[in-house]
Amino acid sequence: MDFAINPDDGTRIAYTVTGAPDGPPVLLVHGSLLSHQIWRTFGYVRALRERYRVILVDQRGHGRSDAPRSEDAYRMDRVTADLVAVLDAVDVRAVHYVGYSFGGRSGLHLAVAHPDRVASALIGGAGAGSQRGALDGLFFDGSADVLAKRGMAGFVDEWAARRRFPVDPGTRAAFLRNDSAALAGYFRASDADPGLSDDAVRSLGIPMLFSVGSRDVQRIDDSRRTAALVPGAEYVELAGYDHATAVAAPEAVELTRDWLDRTTSAGT
Repeated sequence: MDFAINPDDGTRIAYTVTGAPDGPPVLLVHGSLLSHQIWRTFGYVRALRERYRVILVDQRGHGRSDAPRSEDAYRMDRVTADLVAVLDAVDVRAVHYVGYSFGGRSGLHLAVAHPDRVASALIGGAGAGSQRGALDGLFFDGSADVLAKRGMAGFVDEWAARRRFPVDPGTRAAFLRNDSAALAGYFRASDADPGLSDDAVRSLGIPMLFSVGSRDVQRIDDSRRTAALVPGAEYVELAGYDHATAVAAPEAVELTRDWLDRTTSAGT
């Protein structure tokens, strides 16, 4: 992988580029505790690489990117500056953005703060609202404290004990590769994030599609409400999927490819 440097704080952000060198650029941005590898694992890269220049990024605190440990390091303005640094590094002015969960939230903030850098956006499992309690809702109450005190293994064990079904080996392995102190900082910063104002969301003037699992009880209301604020935005519910499974759904991969084909064919 290559690295872009966030000029605000010097954080190194890992990225790689694959697919068609002259195709429309597409930036894929993952969710919490994961990395760019999910896009390969779930079939997105395979579906897009023949037509698109696919840019894969590890968000700060995740994958091979630097993992600062302070809460302040995970403010959304720093996260969006990371993405701008990657776009600058690959010499892309405006990108077609695809993000899920944390990656979807990052895309909304990027589109508001740097509207000239986003040509279109598919936002999965995310909305613009306050993040207070959101990660505890996905995992368990006090999740940041468990990360700080018991490490990644303690976090995964606690999460597994509260789930109705086991943590699969792939997810467990991916989670255990993370720096627990860095993720504790990220969790706390996320909890403090007030989200975007309605006026900021209404100002978005790019083609946007919001997708969310029909059983994603943590995110469906925020996704639906945010989509309703964006002029002309589309909204799709993936039937039968929750927050953990929607990104891996074959229907989500097909939706992404079809959305990009339609949007880029329209000359966006």
